[in-house]
Amino acid sequence: MRISKSQYLFILTVMLAVYYLVIGIYLNHLGYYNQESIFYIEKTKIIFEGLGNRIKVMGLTAPLLPFYSTFIFSLINTYLAPVMASAIGTAILFYIIARALTSRIENDFYLYLVLVMFFFHPGIIYAACSGKAIYLVLTFFFLFFFNLLKFYRSNTTFHVSIASICLVTLIFCDYRFIWLTLFFVPLVLAISIQSLNLGEKESIFRLFLSFNSPSLRRKLISKTFAIYVILFILPVASVICYKLLNLTHSGDLNYFIESPYATWSVLVDKLNFDITTVSSNYQLPELPILVSLRVIYFCPLILVAIYLFRESTYQALTILTPFAFIEFLHIKYDKLFLNYEYYLIFLILAILCLIFKALTVKNQFIFKVILTAVVLVQLYTGYIFLNKSLIRDEKRFITTLIGQKPNLDQGESMEMAGFINSLPKDSHVLMDDAIAYPIAAFTTNIRRLTLPYQDLFLSAIETPYRYDDYILIATATNPYTGYTQLNNKYLPAIRTVNSGVNYKRVYVTDNWILYKIITIQ
Repeated sequence: MRISKSQYLFILTVMLAVYYLVIGIYLNHLGYYNQESIFYIEKTKIIFEGLGNRIKVMGLTAPLLPFYSTFIFSLINTYLAPVMASAIGTAILFYIIARALTSRIENDFYLYLVLVMFFFHPGIIYAACSGKAIYLVLTFFFLFFFNLLKFYRSNTTFHVSIASICLVTLIFCDYRFIWLTLFFVPLVLAISIQSLNLGEKESIFRLFLSFNSPSLRRKLISKTFAIYVILFILPVASVICYKLLNLTHSGDLNYFIESPYATWSVLVDKLNFDITTVSSNYQLPELPILVSLRVIYFCPLILVAIYLFRESTYQALTILTPFAFIEFLHIKYDKLFLNYEYYLIFLILAILCLIFKALTVKNQFIFKVILTAVVLVQLYTGYIFLNKSLIRDEKRFITTLIGQKPNLDQGESMEMAGFINSLPKDSHVLMDDAIAYPIAAFTTNIRRLTLPYQDLFLSAIETPYRYDDYILIATATNPYTGYTQLNNKYLPAIRTVNSGVNYKRVYVTDNWILYKIITIQ
């Protein structure tokens, strides 16, 4: 019995999902965790097992959609939930791309080319097996541009509406994509001009004709305004509503992007930058303009994509928009490094361009040879980018995968959590999960921890002996010590207020000290 194309794609998708799951679970057993997945694990444990008001944790943990996708798989296994979400999510991304490709191109060469990238490209393997939410960003980034390009062909505003929905979900996967809208503001005018029924094909002459005809001018203004509303009103309204939600429950409009209790990246990104820039062998790799050159080095296929759209100015400008976006990010967030996902979006964009334009090339044989060579180069550069990444989690992923040796990055957190797990069952530990969330994540019973989401946390800090038996303190050598009250300055300060309370060290690591409250006079 001959299987259909959709069944064939489904089988390939299942194979990919199993392949990613095997790699991800294997890395998990080697001890590989990244800060994002650990953060989601800890917040999930609070929601399922914690005590006190957990609504704020459920509603304001950001990014919202990645957290919820991990939240679903935690019903199976809390510690493997991020890996399961990213593995299955990346496989679904392949299915979406493959469906779009096979519906437009019958030649299986292009399908197998995409399949090779999803099986062997280190960046896609990283997105699928690391437990990070890159797969969601890539999925909705693809759908956003896919629907825009469909609108260019059909001139149907339905596709703009779908693109707007995809943009909303993209923003709630990574808030920094809100800045992508900046570069579509001038582009919408070009789109509106192109959508007018004019005999002239050059955009500049179409604009001249439109402005010199009252009827065309009114039509251009109306259409431009309509596209602006359809494309941007939903993202703007969604962000405003979410900010008001944050203001209502935390007293801060930007709580979801500025608080270490709401998002993992606010401290981790800063620490990555601070540690790397003070290193003696540090060489600045990200400079304006050079960021775009690094993109081309990482994804030379994007040059092929731009070439395919060379005859359509406004479509070529659409493809170039992400270049302006990442240059803007580098300028605005000058104290942070660009994460790997911001380079991977160009790989997805290049594949999308092939879907729409690959068959327009007359000499298919030469074109396929060029594509094969470019893809092979990309497999190599994808590995180089990970192996030389200045972000610790990214580099650790590829070194753990290639070296197949136990990863000890979370060894200290597991060690401290193991000791806390061995304490008497009725013991309670005061800790600040703004920085100690890895320890909280590996703690078996999170109900034994007094954490900031609980209403009694502030009272516990002022009079710990009334609520807890132990206190977890960040040492002076802990890189996050300046971001918490529970550091080496806390005990001297609390002793002046409660001089009758004694504290005894019961467990010490390089970055943490666990004190026991032993006497109340």
